[in-house]
Amino acid sequence: MDSTHLPSSSSAFDQVSRALGRYIPRGGAAADPADAQGDRATRQPVPDHLAAGHQEQILGAVNLNQDLMITRCNLDAPVFAGLDAAAGKPFVDLLPPWDVPTVTRRMRQVMETGQAHVARIQRMRRRDGSELVVSLSILPAAAPEEGLTVSIIAMAKRLHLYAAETAIGTSLDIGETAQSLAESLLAWGDVAAVDLDFAVWTGEGVTGQVQRRIRLRRAALVPDRAWPEGYVTPGDDLPSDASRLLAQAVLRNDAPQTIVIPDREAVERVLQSPRVVRALVPVDRSAGVACIPLVLDGVPPVVLGVAEVWRRADNPFRDSELLDLQELVARTAHHVDLARQHQREHTQVLALQRRLLPRTGGDTIAIASVYQPATPDSAGVGGDWVNSFPLPDGRTALVVGDVVGHGLGAAATMGQLSMEARALLSAGLAPDEVLEHLDETVTLLDDAESGLAAGYSALGSTCCIALYDPVSHHVALSSAGHLPPVLVTPDGHAGPLALRPHPGLGAEFALREPFDVHTFVAPPGSLLALYTDGLVEDPALSIDEGIDRLADVVSTVHPWDALQQAARHVVSALAPVRQRDDVTLLLARMIGYREGDTATWRLPARLDAPARARAQVFALLRQWRTRADTRDDMVLLVSELVTNAVRFATGPITVRLIRSGNGLLCEVGDTGNGRPRLRRGDLLRDSGRGLSVVHRLTTRWGVRWTDTGKVVWAEVAR
Repeated sequence: MDSTHLPSSSSAFDQVSRALGRYIPRGGAAADPADAQGDRATRQPVPDHLAAGHQEQILGAVNLNQDLMITRCNLDAPVFAGLDAAAGKPFVDLLPPWDVPTVTRRMRQVMETGQAHVARIQRMRRRDGSELVVSLSILPAAAPEEGLTVSIIAMAKRLHLYAAETAIGTSLDIGETAQSLAESLLAWGDVAAVDLDFAVWTGEGVTGQVQRRIRLRRAALVPDRAWPEGYVTPGDDLPSDASRLLAQAVLRNDAPQTIVIPDREAVERVLQSPRVVRALVPVDRSAGVACIPLVLDGVPPVVLGVAEVWRRADNPFRDSELLDLQELVARTAHHVDLARQHQREHTQVLALQRRLLPRTGGDTIAIASVYQPATPDSAGVGGDWVNSFPLPDGRTALVVGDVVGHGLGAAATMGQLSMEARALLSAGLAPDEVLEHLDETVTLLDDAESGLAAGYSALGSTCCIALYDPVSHHVALSSAGHLPPVLVTPDGHAGPLALRPHPGLGAEFALREPFDVHTFVAPPGSLLALYTDGLVEDPALSIDEGIDRLADVVSTVHPWDALQQAARHVVSALAPVRQRDDVTLLLARMIGYREGDTATWRLPARLDAPARARAQVFALLRQWRTRADTRDDMVLLVSELVTNAVRFATGPITVRLIRSGNGLLCEVGDTGNGRPRLRRGDLLRDSGRGLSVVHRLTTRWGVRWTDTGKVVWAEVAR
């Protein structure tokens, strides 16, 4: 087509519509195949370059008005013989009944939006009830006309093979890949299905050792229509006896081969079960089937599943058609295997991701999280991570991070960083110390070139760690290049925390700076939101405006709202329609301990400190109505810890007692920085028995360091 004769303002669709208009006679009558050699003087002449190949013409065009009635058409080529496309008739009369709603909806969409729907494989009905497979495109009619121009290309088998292979390789989703294959197979029959080995469907490994009983799952079925009761549809497992169908295709002469069962009587003889016949045969009348195994070349060959093409028994498969079917399936089997491998990675990544997601909160904090990958396949999973967990000393850790990139490599890096952070926090390290260790880890894990070549990089990962103390209601927070959390106080004020910027993990040595610890008060009822950049990034807004939008939405969360539902609402309100990155949100509602469940004493580091601590603790435990044996254990425990603090440290001693649902937690803080160590020894020795006593009396104990010294904590079951 010579575009120089068209106005420069014409759209590509206008040009295509005008070109298709050459195929449509102006007289308004549909062409009758029986009249193909008759007088054509009343019709617009067909250009010479088209007339020369008229007998091989596979392109036709139909004009429709706004009521989807045919106004003009050119379907007089022999390949379109039998299509009753008369002017004044509804276009949908050319379609199988089960396709009418879908095609009608697409036509209305094209008419309303002006956006074409191009190249959909479609079946059209002939007068004798047979069907023709075509490529159907729906375009807006070129001005000044109104309505639609529908192009119809009869799918020559060789052209169809090429188009099918191209379409099947466009997705790494195993369901979509199977569906594309089934739609392509429909050109050779009336019904097409793809059944996959269950191990392939779930992404597991497959081998060449074929079993005679193979669990099959239906992955795709076309056309989409209401099927008889008992018939196997996508997502359902085939009856166990149906494995006989695949076994015959796979095990004949120990080599995968196509088999053809010509009619219903033969199908019933092969399947030998009325239940299996109902599950596999799509119609009540006689029909034959070609079963083509999906095979990966190798020694031995690996069978992924079987493709089935059903058609009426009075239209048997020709040898040339079976060769075409085998060629198509052979060309596309590797796409199915690629989708299987992708599914396996996707499953592994999601398992790792879910493993790291927060489970629940506790008595002192409520937790809710939302993770929303950028795409449903594994290419969109892996970079973001979020976690929350109680620390042994009664505090709660909140961690969120982002690894550059996606996929299994990014997920593995994410998992390593998350587990290391959890271990270090549980060991009592402060948030800034944990980030220092993570910074060293990423420099060992990766270098920029190798990581980015693999689709991810540990270098540049961001992380934010917050530790919530439910007694003092203080939060200690450190960040490595991460966006600032948003805090909503009980009075409704919301805004991002003012953090000092810091490079991400693994920055160049010249850029490294000490990690800051930002401490703030979070009274009961406060709401803290930690998130990744995918939630607030919007091409139309600056990142600061995106964070402000997040603060506005989070501030609307009512204290009585279910937190998980609120988290989903925040994500739905902020996440872009077209996600370019994973979206992660962690909401934490601070609850804290009740005032009567905690007590704190400050004692001078004198020899009488243990006795004073014993008296204070004994009186409080009686007030709490603690059992006598638990009270005695806790009094002895506090006495030993305070004694050690007096002997090995200086400055004031802080004793804190907490009553929780699981037991009693005591903390003894001092200004010393030495690490208490448990050693093997005799309890009757004069020294060194304090920690042995602590170890025997408690369910768990440990040490954490503070800016002024250390805290030794211990828990006793109530």
